[in-house]
Amino acid sequence: MNETLPPIRRIVTEDDANGRSRIAEDAPATAIRTVEERPGYRNVNLWRTEEMPIPINAPDSILAHKGILPPTNGTILRIIDFPPEVADPVERKRRIQATFGTMFTDAQHDKREGAHPGMHRTETVDYAIILEGEIWAVMDENETLMRTGDVLIQRGTNHAWANRSQKTARIAFVLMGGSR
Repeated sequence: MNETLPPIRRIVTEDDANGRSRIAEDAPATAIRTVEERPGYRNVNLWRTEEMPIPINAPDSILAHKGILPPTNGTILRIIDFPPEVADPVERKRRIQATFGTMFTDAQHDKREGAHPGMHRTETVDYAIILEGEIWAVMDENETLMRTGDVLIQRGTNHAWANRSQKTARIAFVLMGGSR
């Protein structure tokens, strides 16, 4: 079964001219990327920062974001819906390549024979929080099943996500630029 999870609601706060807090925005997120060749895949960018320390009142710039990496010295918050992987390895590779083929450079995308087709590496530290469902975090040497509520701290390692269940998995990611 390949169900679609509900849209992501983005709520943004701010202080008014008198310094009183308020809800400035409450609406469905709009920075959404889907891939026709991978039904059920949805990438929703919610917020990004462009420097550290973060200016609290910086304007929203998420619609200007390009690619997967956060800005230099910045962060990006994104939620991705991963549909169940298809059993056929050729079709699975085709769908994942359609998703990631234009997102990663050759240096980031691991195309070794036998590796999961979604293997990649970024120079980031990522917090991956499972919001719904379950998914396998795949590394070069091992893997682990993650379920709702689990958190992975991904520190620039080669990795992939494999949804071997029958339901969509939803993961929140906070990506922060890193260095070795």
